[in-house]
Amino acid sequence: MANIKSQKKRVITNEIRRIRNQSVRSHMKTMMKYALEAIESKDSEQIGTRVPQALSAIDKAAKKHVIHMNSAARKKSLLQHRAAMVQTSATQ
Repeated sequence: MANIKSQKKRVITNEIRRIRNQSVRSHMKTMMKYALEAIESKDSEQIGTRVPQALSAIDKAAKKHVIHMNSAARKKSLLQHRAAMVQTSATQ
């Protein structure tokens, strides 16, 4: 444990931020899981609702600096690519 007063304050704020970041990251991962499940089931109606929700959650996490911007771009690209593959194969 820190002896300096300012460092004691930093320990407290770091813990608060860690918990907040953990919540945002968990929500993002859950939304991604739901979107990937919709893509795997090839249900175009669920894909239409779940993928935008996941993309929004990823954007919010990146905006709050919980994840890196490039990581967010990679995750969004993966979801959009897989959704497009399912929808093009369904129309053919």
